[in-house]
Amino acid sequence: MSQVIVLDVRGLEAPEPLERVLDALSTLAPGDSLRMLIDREPRPLYRILERNGYRFQAEAHEGGLFEILIRHGA
Repeated sequence: MSQVIVLDVRGLEAPEPLERVLDALSTLAPGDSLRMLIDREPRPLYRILERNGYRFQAEAHEGGLFEILIRHGA
């Protein structure tokens, strides 16, 4: 059964949000996904995810919240 891990890194100073999401991804089981909540768009993360074969979907919300859903690539 797959699960969604929620990682809320709002309010943390760089590079801590990036470090935390990379740590969480290293433990992500196939079929699971990671939902990251952050208060700015993590553009450097997108390049890292693409380079390492992850699929992701980013959604901007009011108030500057970004929600990024990350999964292993197919």
